[in-house]
Amino acid sequence: MEVKEAIEKAKQNNQIAFNFLLDKFWNNVYGFQLKRTENENDAEDITIQTFSKAFDKINTYKDTYNFNTWLITISKNIHIDLVRKQKSRISSQSRTEDNEEYFSIVDETPSAEDQLIKEQNLAKLLRDIKKLKPHYQEVINLRFFQEMTYKDIAETLGEPINNVKVKLLRAKKLLAEIIKKD
Repeated sequence: MEVKEAIEKAKQNNQIAFNFLLDKFWNNVYGFQLKRTENENDAEDITIQTFSKAFDKINTYKDTYNFNTWLITISKNIHIDLVRKQKSRISSQSRTEDNEEYFSIVDETPSAEDQLIKEQNLAKLLRDIKKLKPHYQEVINLRFFQEMTYKDIAETLGEPINNVKVKLLRAKKLLAEIIKKD
């Protein structure tokens, strides 16, 4: 399959085309992020988010750009957004009184109300996950609740790692649609 053909098929929601594009460009995007983040987990998470966003927005892709360049641009923007979020989380102010510096750090400890809301949201999320097909439930459970790596999930399921990645992307997309409906 050619890249242009795969893109056209992906625009028609063809899962084989998504798989092809993921296989073809995964290493490029992952390698790019690995150089930027110098952290395998962050690079992998950003790469997954990149493909997820790219597959969601595949209809906006114009063939005047190289597909790899388009993916790298999405990846770069996701990384920039994550860095901005991290910087805004730890807001520190310094002021000088009697030649001493004081730093105030935002307390992100959840309150009792926050904890209750979190538990209620988790219960709702679990109900929504049960609406997915069993093989999607399984991959969500292994990744997010048992915190297994993609490699471990692939071994557990007896599937290639790229299939696990695509299946997880699809499961997250379907779950998001279920959550939006409710």
